[in-house]
Amino acid sequence: MKNMDEYRLVLGLEIHLHLRTKTKMFCRCDADIYEADPNTHVCPTCLGLPGALPVPNSEAVMKAQILGIAFGCKINPDSRFDRKHYSYPDLPKGYQISQYKLPLCEGGTVKLNSGFEVVLERIHLEEDTAKSIHEGSKTLVDFNKSGMPLVEIVTTPCFRNIEDAVEFGKRIQEVVRTLEIGDVDMEKGQLRLEANISLRTPEMEERNELPKYKVEIKNINSFRFMEKAVRAEIERQYSLLSKGESVQQENRGFNEVTGKTVSQRNKEQAEDYRYFPEPDIPPMSFDKSYIENLKSKIPVLPHEKYQKYLEMGLAPNEAEFMSYYNNSGYAILLSEIISSGVSAKTAAALIVNKPEFREYTPKEFVAKVKESENKITDKDELMKIISGIIQKNPTAVQDFKNGKSNSVEFILGQVMRETKGKADPQTSRKIITEVFQA
Repeated sequence: MKNMDEYRLVLGLEIHLHLRTKTKMFCRCDADIYEADPNTHVCPTCLGLPGALPVPNSEAVMKAQILGIAFGCKINPDSRFDRKHYSYPDLPKGYQISQYKLPLCEGGTVKLNSGFEVVLERIHLEEDTAKSIHEGSKTLVDFNKSGMPLVEIVTTPCFRNIEDAVEFGKRIQEVVRTLEIGDVDMEKGQLRLEANISLRTPEMEERNELPKYKVEIKNINSFRFMEKAVRAEIERQYSLLSKGESVQQENRGFNEVTGKTVSQRNKEQAEDYRYFPEPDIPPMSFDKSYIENLKSKIPVLPHEKYQKYLEMGLAPNEAEFMSYYNNSGYAILLSEIISSGVSAKTAAALIVNKPEFREYTPKEFVAKVKESENKITDKDELMKIISGIIQKNPTAVQDFKNGKSNSVEFILGQVMRETKGKADPQTSRKIITEVFQA
């Protein structure tokens, strides 16, 4: 990347994720669409046919609010759905049921392991659109995805580097899985990222002044893809600004083959969507007892586990490994081993760095630890033992120099015999070889 001394990155994220529900957002179509044939999970409502009326999915509403609580958002006691108007083949009725003025969740902050604090603007709920498939000059539309319950997490333009943005995306994935409200499989399109990117001068940064434009990279489906796309867009904007040209506010995509972003369409402002309250869905109200009940459903979250493991003496990489949702089985194993008297640091290091230990039962694990604790690993002590054995077997050195490498194993066998198996074999073998080569 070019020298960025002249400009500073301003980056905000919009993250869309499918909730795990039995039915779609506003109809009763089966939401298990991911292996289904095209257009088999559809009805008049998700096809946008005239006269079809939406009925909100209360399970989706509750799960979106639980996510908001996990991220420290304010849960609005009054909320409503709005119509967001735009014209596109994947939206046959010409509008999307979304939220604008009164979203389910507002504000919130997320502190990353790096120490950076992500500031959220809102978390709201909407229906997903259909999937467009482009084949040559034709565009095919699969409406299975239309009407899927879709949460949108919107950050402020708070990111100043790509690494924090990627870590935040991964944090969302871990939290959603921990809450068990979604699978967030990016290969299946259950988690999609959109990055709003602009550049400003150091002077603008000092004044906390935002640029008058932003470019949105749409439909990013992997963290690696997002990093490449953002870097490519930074290069493009830097090139324009350094030549005194302005950057147009627009939506762009990323072409991984060329490594460049490509223009898609001008970026809309809020007024372009002509928002107004959804007339077919009454406003929603939530009392304090309902919200308190939701708070009671929040389990221990990944960042809380991470801090707990650090306090137990684990290294940051070990604490991060043990905090992953997919590694919850190893976390249980760690807890059981600690209760057997093995230190958390020792147990975690073995689980993280020696995969074979992950297959042991707690009893086997503890036995292996005790066995290794009784091993002689001190190099000075082993050298004294090995030197004594070589003095008794002087021909072994000459055999080694004559190409008989098995003489190392012969001496090692004598070492293990004399120490009754307590000598660490790897350390011993290394010392013997070094002595023979001297």
